[in-house]
Amino acid sequence: MVYRKNIYSGKFRPRNALKYRGDVANIVYRSGYELKFMNWCDLNESVIQWGSEEVVIPYRSPLDNRAHRYFVDFLIKIRNSNDKIEEYLIEVKPYRFTQEPKKPKRKTKNFINEVKQWGVNLAKWEAAEEYCADRNMKFKIITEKELGL
Repeated sequence: MVYRKNIYSGKFRPRNALKYRGDVANIVYRSGYELKFMNWCDLNESVIQWGSEEVVIPYRSPLDNRAHRYFVDFLIKIRNSNDKIEEYLIEVKPYRFTQEPKKPKRKTKNFINEVKQWGVNLAKWEAAEEYCADRNMKFKIITEKELGL
């Protein structure tokens, strides 16, 4: 038996490998939420094609004002109920990370780090929105609520 430090990270092996866009031998999930979403993409008949961390979007970080690269969690192509094909960029995050941190009575290191991460996330998501608008795609953030957890 192989023991891993983080049971919520590993390599995903799809049942429908032909639907995957990218290196099917190197599909990595970094959380239980991502694993659940990968299974949904793999098994959902509406999903025509999907990829994990296959799209890279440049963004400017508010922390250092320098250009960085945002590896979006997922790209999916679906056939909707009207038989039209739609493309989405999907970011999978815990719900609490999609909300601005609430200011506590005392500014702790944890709060300061959360504010920094919030600023970086907003910059990434704004860049993703622009990227999608230029390509007739949609950007969506998926949390445990959408995943049914």
